[in-house]
Amino acid sequence: MLAIADPADLDHGPRTKSGTERMCAVTRQVAGIDDLIRFVVSPAGEPVPDLKRKLPGRGLWVSLSHAAVAEAARRNVFAKSFKRDVHVSRTLADDVERMMVRSVAEALAMAAKAGQVVSGFSKVESAIEGRQAVALIHATDGAPDGIRKLNAKLAAIMRENAAESVDLPIVSVLSSDELDLALGRANVVHAALLAGSAGKTFLARCQTLTRFRMTGGGNSGGTDKTI
Repeated sequence: MLAIADPADLDHGPRTKSGTERMCAVTRQVAGIDDLIRFVVSPAGEPVPDLKRKLPGRGLWVSLSHAAVAEAARRNVFAKSFKRDVHVSRTLADDVERMMVRSVAEALAMAAKAGQVVSGFSKVESAIEGRQAVALIHATDGAPDGIRKLNAKLAAIMRENAAESVDLPIVSVLSSDELDLALGRANVVHAALLAGSAGKTFLARCQTLTRFRMTGGGNSGGTDKTI
């Protein structure tokens, strides 16, 4: 849907009541705010991603896509929209991705503190068999054999519970080192998420990071539950 409004228009802050749709400053397409990233300008004159949409000041919106943010940096749409000098790093898209990764790791750490995460192959396997797992987590650099075995275990459980519409996501967005830091232990390759509100936050942030990493942003439209 092409926007009619001027793409340089900014919002009036995180408390604005002007709706749940915004226009991407790069593509000039209107989308829901969950499909966009809000940016504000810091006192130092640099664009700051407002991932939680809470930072004060007027904001500019860019599609939830690494490619779109990289293009916004290349064209410096921030200076045009904010009508001021804005110093944009060439690594802005990568910087945003790193912020998202930290956000995901922080959410996983909170879930672990709430007792909603178990790690280690045998514990994860037990959580799957005991129908306690609500999501399966693998390190992005994990060994294929272990990943394949746990995925097969999960698939078998899902088939057994087909009548109950059991459909558990498989998450692979953090490296083993990042899982180690989040969970406070060494050599984490596999983990299972247990039921709880903290776990829901983790899954939501994983989905956002995955969509950002995709070339075009948004959902892939696939039928599997891998995040």
